[in-house]
Amino acid sequence: MSSSDIFIGETLGTAVLILLGGGVCAAVTLKRSKALAAGWLAITFGWGFAVLTAAYISAPLSGAHLNPAVTVGVAMKSEDWSDVPVYFAGQLLGAMIGAVLVWLAYYGQFQAHLSDPEIVGQKSGDEGMVDKAAAPAAGPVLGIFSTGPEIRNAVQNVVTEVIATIVLVLAILVLGDSKGLSASGTGTLMVALVVVGIGLSLGGPTGYAINPVRDLGPRIVHALLPLRNKGGSDWGYAWIPVVGPLLGGAIAGGIYQLAF
Repeated sequence: MSSSDIFIGETLGTAVLILLGGGVCAAVTLKRSKALAAGWLAITFGWGFAVLTAAYISAPLSGAHLNPAVTVGVAMKSEDWSDVPVYFAGQLLGAMIGAVLVWLAYYGQFQAHLSDPEIVGQKSGDEGMVDKAAAPAAGPVLGIFSTGPEIRNAVQNVVTEVIATIVLVLAILVLGDSKGLSASGTGTLMVALVVVGIGLSLGGPTGYAINPVRDLGPRIVHALLPLRNKGGSDWGYAWIPVVGPLLGGAIAGGIYQLAF
């Protein structure tokens, strides 16, 4: 794979990942959405399908990492770090593009939600703590773009993200050894199901970022978008869904090297 293929593949794939993943968050959160209050199952399956779609699109070009934590794990497995910066750049750009597309697709719903008297009248102090499954009446829209903890404890929040990311990256590394699965595309389906499982089992504490750019790119877009009454972007928490998944990816790579 050339550097240009990797960059284009990761940009396209991560943009689709965030478009569909952030889209399901918007669908269940925003007023005047037909999926309003659809709940956690909709969130987890929506993100699983987002991974599935994005991976199929980007795999021929870049191998469909779509996640710096995965890139770190793969680099540890292959011992080749030369393309890591290109992967990271495409992933971050794609995540930002995807977040903008969510805003455009739900433009009217964002306007209706953030101009609703019930929303405008709420205090925004806890805004950064709203997660992907936040009730629409909670007001802040940050949870559409990025994650936040239900209990704000930095150590626990990092540990949760590390554990969840280890599961994801280790599964990807092991599935990559099964040539039949990789060739048929079944491995991609299995990874998507792993993401659904992580969301159902480990997503409750932090909203399961398990991907640094999935959180950071949309959080940057949230900070930049001209959304009236949107509130802050909770930069005090933003390091956790970056550091936690990167640590998890590195630990998963180390486990793979030792065990397989």
